[in-house]
Amino acid sequence: MQLTRKRIIAAAIELIERDGVTAVSMGLLATELGCGLMSLYNHVPSKNALLDGVADQVMSGIEVTAAPGASWEERVRAQARAFRQIARAYPRCTMVVVSRPPGSATSVRLAENALATVRAAGFSGPDSVRIVRAFVAFIMGSLLCEVGVAPGLTRGEDDEVTPPALRLQAGQFPQLMDLAAELTEKNPDADFEFGLDLLVHAVAALHPARH
Repeated sequence: MQLTRKRIIAAAIELIERDGVTAVSMGLLATELGCGLMSLYNHVPSKNALLDGVADQVMSGIEVTAAPGASWEERVRAQARAFRQIARAYPRCTMVVVSRPPGSATSVRLAENALATVRAAGFSGPDSVRIVRAFVAFIMGSLLCEVGVAPGLTRGEDDEVTPPALRLQAGQFPQLMDLAAELTEKNPDADFEFGLDLLVHAVAALHPARH
C-alpha cells in the first residue's frame, strides 16, 4: 500500500489510542507501517508535525448541529455534545489536542465557534474565555471519569477481591456506604447531561441581560 501522509496520521491515531502518546515514536510508527524511517520523514518532518496532524484530523471530525435560530444555550449544548462525541471516540488523541498549542485552523475551529456563540450572547471577552474554558474542563473531566479506572465500592461476597483500603465501615463513612449503589452505577450520558445543564444554567445566571 502506498505511503501517504493520510495513512501515516491514521496509523499514529491508532497507535496513540492503543498505547498512549508517550509510546509513539517515528521509529515505532515506521515499523508499524512497514516502511523506512526516511520514507516517513518525507511525509511528516517531525514528531511535533505528526501530533499536529493527529490533532487536526481528530478535530476535523467534529460536526455541530443546532437548529436555525437556536438560543445561545442550545448552541453551546450542541457544541459541547459534538466535542464530547469525538472525545469519546478518540480519548487519548483528544488529550493530545488539549495539551498542545494549536497547529491549524481546523484544530481551533471549535474554540472559535464557542467563543463567537458566547460573545454574540452579550458576554465580555474575558468572561467568554472563562466560560469556554469551564466547558472544556467539564468535558475533559467527564471524559476522564468515563474512560478512566476508578475504584468501586463492594460489600458482602465480593469483599475478598476488594483491596483492604476500600473495605469501608459504615460508621466511618456513612454517606459512602448509604450511597454505594448510586456511586457504583455507571450512566455517563445521564451524568454528562446533568452536569451540562448545571453549567449552562450557571452561565445563564451571569448573562448581561440579567442586569
